[in-house]
Amino acid sequence: MLDIQFSRDAQKFLQKLSQKKHLRQIKDALGRLRENPYPHDSQSLHGDLKNRSRIDVGEYRIIYHIEDNTLKISLVGKRNDSDVYRRAKRKK
Repeated sequence: MLDIQFSRDAQKFLQKLSQKKHLRQIKDALGRLRENPYPHDSQSLHGDLKNRSRIDVGEYRIIYHIEDNTLKISLVGKRNDSDVYRRAKRKK
């Protein structure tokens, strides 16, 4: 099982998330990613984010990558908001 590490932005987003249902969905998805970091519904990103992958969880998108034995969560953001990609490129 992979260790998990959150970026500062991902931590802030999750701390501000007020809907418990959505937080639970994201936590469940992160648990599954620790077991299988490349599920069938994950997609590899390209361009500036070519070493990252993403999964969609309800209304949210999780951008992550694997480094050594660690699942690194770069960002969590609204799924239909392209801002999550702009922020990920800046944090790369």
